[in-house]
Amino acid sequence: MDDLLPPVTDEDGAPFWEYAARGELRVQACAATGCGRPRFPPRPCCPHCRSFDSEWRAVSGRGRVWSYVLPHPPLLPAYAAQAPYNVVVVELTDAPGIRLVGNVVSGPDAPLDSVDPERLRIGAPVKAVFCPVTADVALVRWTLER
Repeated sequence: MDDLLPPVTDEDGAPFWEYAARGELRVQACAATGCGRPRFPPRPCCPHCRSFDSEWRAVSGRGRVWSYVLPHPPLLPAYAAQAPYNVVVVELTDAPGIRLVGNVVSGPDAPLDSVDPERLRIGAPVKAVFCPVTADVALVRWTLER
């Protein structure tokens, strides 16, 4: 895991990673009265009503595979050692339109190649798990639900 790329945070997205490090999946949402729409990636202004009021809402962590790819060949040596692995786009069940990128793995600390690519399907139900990278950082990954 030490060779894998850590997330790059910015001021708008930092709370996402802080919650993930605590094992919580939250998305930014508009806090303006009458709007309340979730948004991702995080940004200072609501793209729907233009309000600068926001909050971080807990979501269930459940979703469906919206798309996926098996990188061939991986460009970085640390990733090549784990090929074949998947990169998925997951649409959240309780925040339709919000899509997160990650990997489907067999468990929170499992390597990227822990799920046979033949098991992946568009629409497959998944649940978020959190893989600690450091004391302050956890990656959001996904496990297949049965």
